[in-house]
Amino acid sequence: MLDAVDDEVPDDLLRHVVRTTGIPPSLAHRLVSDVMGYFVETATEYVQRRHAELQAQGLKNATIWDRLRQELDTRPVAAPKFTERQLRRIVYG
Repeated sequence: MLDAVDDEVPDDLLRHVVRTTGIPPSLAHRLVSDVMGYFVETATEYVQRRHAELQAQGLKNATIWDRLRQELDTRPVAAPKFTERQLRRIVYG
């Protein structure tokens, strides 16, 4: 997944990270590429992954649905607004 993102690191973002952090360009490139790779995950993939993680922590679905909606609202790339029913359908089909 990272390789596809690696070539897409915007030059202006790379320059900004170098300028504001003082880290070398090669490290800044890797950092930005890693962060961008993290956010390549689709909203559906994110919901499925996080549901499994939260369920493994022992949380009940009522709590999980609220948490997922809140988390999706704070993702840097806007995800669609999901209803609880839509979240359940993503997870359970």
